[in-house]
Amino acid sequence: MGTLVNGTIPAMKCPKNVAMMKATSNGVFDGESPLDFAFPLVILQICLVVAVTRSLAFLLRPMRQPRVVAEIIGGILLGPSALGRITSYKNSIFPARSLTVLDTLANLGLLLFLFLVGLEIDLTSLRRTGKKAISIAAAGMLLPFGMGIVTSFAFPEASSSGDNSKVVPFIIFMGVALSITAFGVLARILAELKLLTTDLGRISMSAAAINDVAAWVLLALAVSLSGDKNSPLVPLWVLLSGIAFVIACFLIVPRVFKFIARRCPEGEPIGEMYVCVALCSVLIAGFATDAIGIHAIFGAFVMGVLFPKGHFADAIVEKIEDLVMGLLLPLYFVMSGLKTDITTIQGVKSWGRLALVIVTACFGKIVGTVSVALLCKVGLRESVVLGVLMNTKGLVELIVLNIGKDRKVLSDQTFAIMVLMAIFTTFITTPIVLGLYKPSETTQTYSSGSYKNRKHRRKIENDEEGEKTQQLKVLVCLQSSKDIDPMMKIIEATRGSNETKERFCVYVMHLTQLSERPSSIRMVQKARRNGVPFWNKKRDNSSAVTVAFEASSKLSSVSVRSVTAISPLSTIHEDICSSADSKRATFVILPFHKQWRSLEKEFETVRSEYQGINKRVLENSPCSVGILVDRGLGDKNSLVASSNFSLSVNVLFFGGCDDREALVYGLRMAEHPGVNMTVVVISGPERSRFDILEAQETSLFSSDEQFLATIKKRANATRFEERTVNSTEEVVEIIGKFCECDILLVGKSSKGPMVSRLPVMKIECPELGPVGNLIVSNEISTSVSVLVVQQYTEKSPSVVGSVTVPVVETP
Repeated sequence: MGTLVNGTIPAMKCPKNVAMMKATSNGVFDGESPLDFAFPLVILQICLVVAVTRSLAFLLRPMRQPRVVAEIIGGILLGPSALGRITSYKNSIFPARSLTVLDTLANLGLLLFLFLVGLEIDLTSLRRTGKKAISIAAAGMLLPFGMGIVTSFAFPEASSSGDNSKVVPFIIFMGVALSITAFGVLARILAELKLLTTDLGRISMSAAAINDVAAWVLLALAVSLSGDKNSPLVPLWVLLSGIAFVIACFLIVPRVFKFIARRCPEGEPIGEMYVCVALCSVLIAGFATDAIGIHAIFGAFVMGVLFPKGHFADAIVEKIEDLVMGLLLPLYFVMSGLKTDITTIQGVKSWGRLALVIVTACFGKIVGTVSVALLCKVGLRESVVLGVLMNTKGLVELIVLNIGKDRKVLSDQTFAIMVLMAIFTTFITTPIVLGLYKPSETTQTYSSGSYKNRKHRRKIENDEEGEKTQQLKVLVCLQSSKDIDPMMKIIEATRGSNETKERFCVYVMHLTQLSERPSSIRMVQKARRNGVPFWNKKRDNSSAVTVAFEASSKLSSVSVRSVTAISPLSTIHEDICSSADSKRATFVILPFHKQWRSLEKEFETVRSEYQGINKRVLENSPCSVGILVDRGLGDKNSLVASSNFSLSVNVLFFGGCDDREALVYGLRMAEHPGVNMTVVVISGPERSRFDILEAQETSLFSSDEQFLATIKKRANATRFEERTVNSTEEVVEIIGKFCECDILLVGKSSKGPMVSRLPVMKIECPELGPVGNLIVSNEISTSVSVLVVQQYTEKSPSVVGSVTVPVVETP
């Protein structure tokens, strides 16, 4: 027979003369198996869990399923429903006597994760939630909660033959389980479907946040009623003690950690002692709520909610987030899977209960949400999609079910039924939403044909006389804070002078990778505008970017607007292209995927994924594109008045549309009084005899000669130098000579026989073209920054013809 370890996991009863599992072994050469010892066994278990869950997440990625689905399924596969039925596997990898250690680590990970979740919630912003979201959240929770109570009577736990002391807790647990909306999972689904910043996304996120808070309150009530009680007053004492704990935390925690935060200046490393104090406080709070009779995770969650938001909280998240999300939290899903035995669902009644629970959960959520949404004047299709989104389950659902099983409120069969219900309702969300709701039908989108026919400026070189008076709009993309200073230098130079007739507007887009991490979800939360029940916009990197550019705009009189793109890196180029189209941008500037190390005089690849992003933007951009290779351009302070600004710019002109675009952009920079520019025209012997001064000026440039003739007549203050070369060695020599400047402008696809024969050993970065690759390679000893320009051409299809990517604009 087995005993219960902490009332949860069946463990083998060890005879008195058999020693418990030791921590470490003496090694296989000593005749000992590592699987017989706790520490090496738990290492193997963790590695197996991570491998299985990540593999399933990879397999489910084409179906755009959130990772929580893969983790729940992975736990079930490792449990008694699948692999656990193999006796040798069960006794070797997950023996009963090892589960206490694994369960302890899983709950520790859950405790820290709930602390991280609490850090994302700002109670002061919760009051700003709109009435529409509150009404939808209330209806979307009350109806399924009531239907969950009615459904619970179909289970034996609620029958008169069951334990009467468990009936009320079981009813409440069932109501909470059916009425929960997984906020984090919903945010991930919305971002994956590019619905996050639509009206539908904002409403569903706000409603889910309210639903989440209400679910935690109800869960605390259910837990207080579910303990083993010798007296009917015990639940009352548990509830009152829990309220007292929350009040005490409200009075003490914010003051203590605000005092600590003031002793940790922003921008400086947080002392190890302060981080240790914060984490120990979380553990103490968990111990206190566990001693009260409420689960330890409530104490950690309350600590996270009350923790002052700021750089101190950011530092703690940065230190523990990867460990918790990558290693510890997946163990909780596996422990849930080890408790889930699908084989207990036998007979028509059992499968009928599963069908009843699924229908009840879907019907209650969807009908309750749709009814109120229609009353709030939301469209019918949008209301249905909103109801489907609100029916998403996730980690909170598993927490409720696990606590119910640990408290012996839920039987093995009921637990398995509810877990399958959570998987099913979450799994169907994405395909149903994709089938019902297409943003392109409700937002402004453009097919490839209509897109090309739209009359707005797509490149800096003017093809039509009417375009000369249009506003020059530039979209600047940033990967990290290190991109701010060099981009600000470029923007300041591009603004021209006070006499420039052409208006200038800058859009700054901060590229943020969407992941399963709480910090990524925080970015999602703060990206929403109205009714945001989470932090304000003063903390994230995108806000820091906005502040820096706004400070620059006040000095240089440039109109700056910021946008935030939060997407997986595989699709974030769609955000860039769609935003450039919706903002009618003329030019997009992307940072190079490598960062320059000034001391070592070499590049360091920080995120190789950004090279793919740059390539896809070049292929699909609705306007001209420039890639900025920064090699010290932003080392100096960029926040200087325009009168003190200075920049030396050289333009290499070989020929072709990309070179023409680079030259025209350079001429725009040359209008700035602090910019000194030189244009170097490099030609082969076949062009040495033509005289560009005698070429006829025309508005439509049919050749490079006519283009240069017109440009030279207009740009009186710009120095032009012509170089005729007979070999590639001369080309390299000339390029090296004119690298003595702050920034060099080149075209991506420069034309000419000399360009194709440039001595580049290996083109590692095709997005820079042959000349750009030559400059950034070791072929030329220079550390000049480079802006590689590609001119927009209509022959390339635009990505915005098939997808719409809404972004959030910061006013």
